[in-house]
Amino acid sequence: MLFHSQIFVLGFLPLVLALYYAAAASHRWREIVLIGASLVFYGWWNPRYLPLLAGLAVATWAIGRLHLRPNPALLAAALPVLGLGLNLGALAWFKYADFLGGNLAWLAGADWTPLHIVLPLGISFFVFQKVSYLIDVRRGDRHAYGFLDFCLFVSFFPQLIAGPLVRHNEIIHQFRANPRGPAMWENLSRGLVLFLIGMAKKLWVADTLAPGVDALFAGAGGGVPNTAAAWAAAGGYALQIYFDFSGYSDMAIGLARMFGLRLPMNFDAPYRSASIREFWRRWHMTLSRFLRDYLYIPLGGNRHGPARQALNVVVTMLLGGLWHGAAWTFVVWGGLHGIGLAVNGLWHRAGLRLPRVIGWALTLVFVVVAWVPFRAPDWTTAGHMLAGLLGSGGFGPVAFPDGWMIAVATAIALLGPTSQDVALGRLLRPAPWLAVPVGLAAVALILLSGGRLQNAFIYFQF
Repeated sequence: MLFHSQIFVLGFLPLVLALYYAAAASHRWREIVLIGASLVFYGWWNPRYLPLLAGLAVATWAIGRLHLRPNPALLAAALPVLGLGLNLGALAWFKYADFLGGNLAWLAGADWTPLHIVLPLGISFFVFQKVSYLIDVRRGDRHAYGFLDFCLFVSFFPQLIAGPLVRHNEIIHQFRANPRGPAMWENLSRGLVLFLIGMAKKLWVADTLAPGVDALFAGAGGGVPNTAAAWAAAGGYALQIYFDFSGYSDMAIGLARMFGLRLPMNFDAPYRSASIREFWRRWHMTLSRFLRDYLYIPLGGNRHGPARQALNVVVTMLLGGLWHGAAWTFVVWGGLHGIGLAVNGLWHRAGLRLPRVIGWALTLVFVVVAWVPFRAPDWTTAGHMLAGLLGSGGFGPVAFPDGWMIAVATAIALLGPTSQDVALGRLLRPAPWLAVPVGLAAVALILLSGGRLQNAFIYFQF
């Protein structure tokens, strides 16, 4: 079930909101409503994987509870490791079995028959949530969560499939607050506006750019595109993935706010960044902090000199690239950003600075070019596209349907206010007169949703 589908907006969401607020006086029944709704939401895609979602949640909760009891030191240390093994083992099997098997077979000079394992939707996200919890437990976190509290934490449908990556200590304590308080109508109105902004990003911007981007990348599989086509493809995809994923994040945060819950921000105008370090403080912010807190810092962070820091950040980003997909193209994308971050760190340590406009231009070009291997389905396409960016395909016109959207999307990404500033900040305060334009926008988006093929969010594949 997609957030921007008519069945979700007109059927699922109003029903769940009505049941949730009808049960608002009872903490237990509120959680039962949301857990049940989340299981329906997830099972709508493929009910066969509900036991995986539920089983990992129950096992992780049980391990956390057992760890809080008086245990022999060896058992206390082993319990979180067992939980990590269960969760990471499931991720490795479903996401990386074919990738690892194929590469090992290639090294051995043997044949590999792909297993064609179907990737459970959102497994990277709900596994990482439990991994962060288990690592916190092993580090000494003593939070004791009830069964329903924990199950809702890992299954809450707005952030279940593609984040934001929410930590247990950011949201579970919110479950106890009665949503029918003084802020109820403001939460509903602000949440709805943010949800509609995200819906517009997805349906109006990202899905309008998608056909042109897809056509140009498909064409690059057969030969080197001309310079205009290559840059239109790379730039178009940079905008498509930004509006697609930030649109999803806006919708997820807006939905949570409608239930009286606050999720962390995930995007903050990343294409305005003047360095790669700044870019990763603004892009997929919850993943960035996960990689920092659970990979980069445990590896040593910046505590052992510049050379070790550079190595740590490259290793972290290589693993971050692999997290995105079981393909070497994703690893290369992560490696490029790791090298960029390492160079940026050395530059900063040396006390060197660039004028902000030059730093912004260099950062934007780097990020756009690095998106090419991320988007390309194979190395042939990536190589052709990169050659085209360098001018190897010559010069000529480019056919890009609805190419005007590139200009519109660029202006919004570089000059417009952020979604949170509009919906959750001071730029737009709830007022009765806003009901008319917000209602008209909702109707227009619902009609747009029904008038075109439903494109899944890009990050669903991760």
